[in-house]
Amino acid sequence: MGKRGLPWPVSAGKERERRAAMMALVPELVDSSRRNPPATTSERRLSVLDRVRLALLAAGLLCVLTGLLPRDEAAANMRRIGPLLLFLASVIVLAELTRQAKVFDAIAHRLAILGRGHYPALFGLCVLFASATTVLLNLDTTAVLIAPVMLALAAPARIPPLPLAMTTLWLANTASLLLPVSNLTNLLAADRVALTATGFASRMLAPQMVSITATTVCLWVWYWRRGRRETDRYVPPEPIRPVNFRERSLFYTTAGACLLFIVAIPVVGDRIGVAATVAALIALAAFAVFDRGALRLSLIPWQLLVFVVGLFLVVPTLSRFGLGDSMHALIGTDSGASGAFRAAAAGAGLSNVANNLPAYTAGEAVIPAQNSDQLLALLIGTNVGPIVTPWGSLATLLCLEFCRMHGVRVPMRRFVLTGAALATVATAGAVTALLMTS
Repeated sequence: MGKRGLPWPVSAGKERERRAAMMALVPELVDSSRRNPPATTSERRLSVLDRVRLALLAAGLLCVLTGLLPRDEAAANMRRIGPLLLFLASVIVLAELTRQAKVFDAIAHRLAILGRGHYPALFGLCVLFASATTVLLNLDTTAVLIAPVMLALAAPARIPPLPLAMTTLWLANTASLLLPVSNLTNLLAADRVALTATGFASRMLAPQMVSITATTVCLWVWYWRRGRRETDRYVPPEPIRPVNFRERSLFYTTAGACLLFIVAIPVVGDRIGVAATVAALIALAAFAVFDRGALRLSLIPWQLLVFVVGLFLVVPTLSRFGLGDSMHALIGTDSGASGAFRAAAAGAGLSNVANNLPAYTAGEAVIPAQNSDQLLALLIGTNVGPIVTPWGSLATLLCLEFCRMHGVRVPMRRFVLTGAALATVATAGAVTALLMTS
């Protein structure tokens, strides 16, 4: 036996060369395993949350079969959320393929380079990036497109991923007040109070500024400040560039599909699902040509689709059997400050119990048409408030889903406590700003 148990004699120099060659293969092997991870037994087994989602769908179907929810009403609810389901499925497929093409990694590296190693500068860039995307596009786009960018930033810059994840998750919700396109509930509210896009933005400007300011302060204090990280500076990574024709083709095609989707949002209005589907089909076509092995059924987010369908069957059933009366008792009909704060609190509370979409529709149904301030306060509660529980909004669900995909652990106790504090401060502050500028 040779040196270190080898079956033949090896010189020290050759031994070092052999080890260096083996180490050079490690990044490639790791990258390959990340692109095509093996299907383990734990991955095939349903998680507790998956079982809850399936149970919710089963409960919803049972409500329809037993007549607790009339079939006509159930069908109307499904027609209403059809575009939302199309958007949700398409945009997640688009985001996952774009991530595999390393578009998000390239953007994340550029963002870190702009920060020049300074945490406060990087923090400001991340807040600005997430806020602008939410305001100008919508909160689900921020969750789907920006969350992977933020999470991809952690490893190359050696930054803890949790602050980046929470920046996206919180601002996807709290920065969604300004424009009708920023949130699907905004479209419903703007139509209800008969406001144009400009008029809606004028009413919600002050609440939006207060909400973003509160979120920025809380993010810095609880997740970004010196005591929450290990160093004063981070390491700016090298920029990412595609190295061959295949990588360039996937990179530029998926990046173009995302850009097409973003540009189409102001044009298509409430048909955002169509724009997402077209963009996803472009990305799918590129991978079908250059990397067919990446196309798997697991790209389809069946868990979220099941959850949304079950939610919109169960919550309307509950509304028929006391939820509507409870919302009326909680919100009241006062058109003044008391009614506005009650509406916001009820909207935020029900959003974290159920979800912000059914919470808004349940609250809207009991608010008199002439109480515009009360309705907009309800909107603030359902937009800013659902950051306490994982199911509070689709954006929250999406962000946490991407955290799971990237192996980022989000401590639930800390998530709930800090979310509850921010939801209380930001909602109260935004409603106060709404009343002061009305």
